[in-house]
Amino acid sequence: MTNAVLRGKEYVGLHPEVRRRAIAQKQNYVVVDGKPYDTETGEYLGDRFTHDLTPNTTELQHQAFQSVQSLGNHEEENGGFIFAFFQQSRTISERFETLNNADIARLMYLGTYIAWNTGRLQYDNGRVITREGFDKLTGLSSKRAKELYNRYVDEGIISEVDGSIYMSQTVFYRGNIRSISSYTTDLQYTRLFKKTVRDLYEKSNGKTVGQLALVYAVMPFLNFQTNIVCVNPDESDTDRLQPMGLEQLAELLGYANASKLKAAMNRVKIDDKVVFGFFENPNDRRQKRITVNPRVVFAGNGEQLLAIKAQFN
Repeated sequence: MTNAVLRGKEYVGLHPEVRRRAIAQKQNYVVVDGKPYDTETGEYLGDRFTHDLTPNTTELQHQAFQSVQSLGNHEEENGGFIFAFFQQSRTISERFETLNNADIARLMYLGTYIAWNTGRLQYDNGRVITREGFDKLTGLSSKRAKELYNRYVDEGIISEVDGSIYMSQTVFYRGNIRSISSYTTDLQYTRLFKKTVRDLYEKSNGKTVGQLALVYAVMPFLNFQTNIVCVNPDESDTDRLQPMGLEQLAELLGYANASKLKAAMNRVKIDDKVVFGFFENPNDRRQKRITVNPRVVFAGNGEQLLAIKAQFN
């Protein structure tokens, strides 16, 4: 391996693989388009390299690099991510009582258009999303879009300042998450992948759009290490996880029965692959574990990611 030293921002001349390895091994960084980002916060770190970084070659460091790289590649493949906030083990409908499933699905879609650190709604090219743009993105008539907009405002989800629309930092956020920690102390968060959410939304129609809300609905019950829907999602020992049965989840989400919930879950797909997987519970073969495809939502590390992705291949 090249014995190069990275000084300041003078890494342009390095081989791309050496550059990626140098940055990733120093901390949990991933390099996207030649720029380093913190894999936990999404923060751009280019202005921090004012000291030497020397690539190392130990096996442990190599494994750590591969883990970070796999996570970075996953994020890039799925269009980058935003942070989605929720209250653990509390349903979304309890938090936003006036919103129905279609409202929540549209909220997730709008969340993929927030600007870095500011939360302003804008297109990928930086152009601000106006009220007219809001109507167009939601796919609703002017009257229904206005009603939806007012519901979001009443719930404290969005606000309007000088003609610009801003997303609450306690709902969706993109940027340095440490900068908003004082507002989110009672909330949990996970990565929600932009391209995947947009694809799911844009392939839905008026009748099926509400099914996308199931992704947001199960977040409060997801174990971050496994993406399994659990009774005790904050358990760090995977041997002690208590997977939540379909019947209990159906009751929590307000479905008449488990069969209707499962049918709705099975209809949510990415490239003909399911978003919600039902896999045999090795501790009780009569039951199935509900696992969420990490292409949509994931909060763990690279090693955990590979294990979960294998179930959906």
